[in-house]
Amino acid sequence: MLHARWLGRVPYGEALALQRALHLHGSGHHLLLLEHPSVYTLGVRADPAHVLVDPATVGAELVATDRGGDVTFHGPGQLVGYPVLSLPAKRGGGMADTVAYVRSVEDLLVEVLADVGLPGCGRLPDYPGVWVDPHGSAPRKIAAIGVRLTRGRTMHGFALNVTTDLAMFGHIVPCGIADKGVTSLAAEGVDAAMTTVVDAVVARAAERWGPVERQDVAWKHRPEDLSPFSRQAGSPDRRAGRLEQAGVTTGLAVATRKPEWVKPRVRLSERVLATRRTVKDLGLVTVCEEAGCPNLSECWADGTATFMVLGERCTRACGFCLVDTRRPLEPAADEPVRVAEAVERMGLAHAVVTMVARDDLADGGAAHVAATVHAIRDRVPAATVEVLISDLKGDLAALDVVLAAAPDIVNHNVETVPRLQRAVRPSAGYARSLAVLAHARLAGRTTKSGLVLGMGETDDEVLGTLADLAGIGVSIVTLGQYLRPTADHLAVHRYLEPAAFARFQEAGEAMGLAHVEAGPLTRSSYHAREAAAAGGLSVAMRR
Repeated sequence: MLHARWLGRVPYGEALALQRALHLHGSGHHLLLLEHPSVYTLGVRADPAHVLVDPATVGAELVATDRGGDVTFHGPGQLVGYPVLSLPAKRGGGMADTVAYVRSVEDLLVEVLADVGLPGCGRLPDYPGVWVDPHGSAPRKIAAIGVRLTRGRTMHGFALNVTTDLAMFGHIVPCGIADKGVTSLAAEGVDAAMTTVVDAVVARAAERWGPVERQDVAWKHRPEDLSPFSRQAGSPDRRAGRLEQAGVTTGLAVATRKPEWVKPRVRLSERVLATRRTVKDLGLVTVCEEAGCPNLSECWADGTATFMVLGERCTRACGFCLVDTRRPLEPAADEPVRVAEAVERMGLAHAVVTMVARDDLADGGAAHVAATVHAIRDRVPAATVEVLISDLKGDLAALDVVLAAAPDIVNHNVETVPRLQRAVRPSAGYARSLAVLAHARLAGRTTKSGLVLGMGETDDEVLGTLADLAGIGVSIVTLGQYLRPTADHLAVHRYLEPAAFARFQEAGEAMGLAHVEAGPLTRSSYHAREAAAAGGLSVAMRR
């Protein structure tokens, strides 16, 4: 099965982390299709002198990478494809054939170009890539190819110019070739939409690499996508409009009676009251209370709670979440110590620390989370620590601050399937969330993620998302039923029966996920200690 994903516009570093995790931890076939913000990339044999300007002066990044080839440009209007595949060995044994693979990608693109209205493209001897008029007097490069093949598994791929700003190639020596031009479909007079080109690529990829399971994020890129402070985009009308754009036009009325299996059972035992007193005495915030978790009394009766640091106000307005979205206050410097004291008082063997999104802070709150991990380590050395973090605005350097504190589990929720990302979490993104998890996994952390179901996704989309999480090496996944907090939040599209969650659990674990905690009332931290153990975590594993 080829898992094809249109991911929209993705910064180069995020896409690279995602590729590396799929390359290292996955065994299946994946095809990532996307655009990059403007970036010049240097292959392993690139000559730095082929970059003719300071990239920052033309609004671009400069990134050295581990693919083959020289310098090239990626930017809006260019379709970038990253096939991450396991290739067969050569006949008679031996390593997979890199030359044959490159030629197969070239052939795929030649066929795609013919499919969308530009026949006659082909190879130019001694020059990798795909060329317009390769046998004429003025061959023009329309697609660059740069790959890496290690242990029979591929990385990197191709860049096909659709409506790319060709002036950006004038600031480099493209692919180190000074005497030949660069072109695009638009420059050759072919009016092909990006959606059309992606459809053609996926169809041709299916012929080569197997049947396709495809999912797409929202197609139209907008300036506010992945921008902080989504509170202004959080009105009920805006949410309904984004859902409709994603193909979800119906939902259950607020007054619809809930099935018995999603009704929480409240038990106010002495242990629950003791946990509440500890939280109140220390002036702490728990996501259990702020997000209206249906399992509060069960977890608190077990002596567990999820501490929410950085305040109780979030800078984002996700359509399913009850957390307050007013402008947040300054972080309390002593909060990490107070959390650590609560962990000690409650005798926790496994502490879970989550956070509100703090897009107002330069590091997204990373240093505060790291300080909380350190404080728990200092006070209760035997406790394992799980952090449930935001995407930190996609800042992988900020993520490294959290990782350097060595939490035992790094949890970050994708929340929903690719198609519903913009509707459900307008300031986040599917590729960005996968990149956070991939980067943490590559750093040696045990990773965890979760989805809330019932907002308009299909069963097949859930299975595809589980395959993506398994592919990047995630160990633990939680799946729970969405319960509408207020009439202003997204409507429930369906209530899934317990048997459906059992099927997802079985399917996810068959894909290689170490543990899937799935049930109508499951939330990110539900049975967190048990899930950590099932995922293979022990205190002795901590580094």
